[in-house]
Amino acid sequence: MKVTLMVLAILWSSTLGAQRILLLNGTAHIGNGNVLESAAIGVINDRIAFVKNSLTQSFQSKDWDTIINCNGQHFYPSLVSANNTLGLTEIDAVRATRDYNDVGDWNPHVRAQIAFNVESKVVETVRTNGVLLVQATPRGSWISGSSAVMKLSGWNWEDATVLADDGIHLNWPSDPKNYAAQKRDIYQFFELAKTYALDRDDQISDLRLEAMKACFVANKRVYIHAETIQQIIDIIDFAASFSLAYPVIVGGRDAHLVGTKLRDCKIPIMLSRVHSLPSREDDLTFLPYQVPGLLKAQGIPFCIQNDGNMQPMNTRNLPFQAGTTVAYGLTDEEALSSISLSVCQIMGIDKDYGTLEAGKKATFFVSKGPALDMRTNLLTTILVDGKFVPTTNFQEQLYLKYRQKYKAD
Repeated sequence: MKVTLMVLAILWSSTLGAQRILLLNGTAHIGNGNVLESAAIGVINDRIAFVKNSLTQSFQSKDWDTIINCNGQHFYPSLVSANNTLGLTEIDAVRATRDYNDVGDWNPHVRAQIAFNVESKVVETVRTNGVLLVQATPRGSWISGSSAVMKLSGWNWEDATVLADDGIHLNWPSDPKNYAAQKRDIYQFFELAKTYALDRDDQISDLRLEAMKACFVANKRVYIHAETIQQIIDIIDFAASFSLAYPVIVGGRDAHLVGTKLRDCKIPIMLSRVHSLPSREDDLTFLPYQVPGLLKAQGIPFCIQNDGNMQPMNTRNLPFQAGTTVAYGLTDEEALSSISLSVCQIMGIDKDYGTLEAGKKATFFVSKGPALDMRTNLLTTILVDGKFVPTTNFQEQLYLKYRQKYKAD
């Protein structure tokens, strides 16, 4: 009885000290396809308490620490960038700032989480376009390491961590000359890893194989990087042969050509950069814009990611890549979901992130206009786990500084 009373007292005192934020009169893009006009969002501590129609509710100012009238603006869940070296590199041309590619061929034990730099200036510029979460991902080798889902705000990498070691990243072979031999090497390594994972002999320890164990006995993802039809078909067979619980194809440029086979195996696609050129001479020039709509029409689960040249700084264009797909098959809300809820579902964090719903983490932003349009993506408020984050960055500060210096209009 005393323990119960003590717990109740702690809960009561924590509620009294809770930070309570109310945002009113904005259009809420929930992230799951629904839109709520004239919405009110209540935040208590780090969670969304409710998302309601502000016209049918009455709110007392005394019940809230902060009230923000967002009349005519738009509420969006955090945009999420999958498969990105953001936070792992600062200046690609400077080797000392690149911390995403380790030596060796089989590196599942290499962890992106502990290399993540929360003080990155690039992170700051990306965040102010609405991207508040990133899957920091290593590069190189056959298995490049384990990625981690990170917040683009925090004191250090521990504070920024959403999900540590969410999955290992396997680069599927693409060289036609050595394809069979390289594929055989991958099968042999995974056979060794699976045997290790199921072995009850605790006297044997191997860092690489320990990092692989959760892929076979728990819910750690296996992200397999590939683009072509042949690669995708072989990956489907590979995932089935090892009974992988959560395989994910990263890239999937030709995924729309695999169709039923890919849909039936329920392997999701982290789709290559939309703003890119077609890979074949006889492809339509706008095919990369169409692929998300083609995958949606075939019932293939997917999200949009930003892998490619200068990807950390180009992450600021992630919402506009999704916006481009609206003219080529997706609706506005489907495009939003492709960089919010769908990403979170694929990575396994949709219980806490991805939509504006009661009980989820209060990680969202307010934009003056539609966030998927570069002309109206103008953030006025950012919340990350219920904490306000600045909506300006050093680039804007420099612009204002020199505008004042030269008295520009």
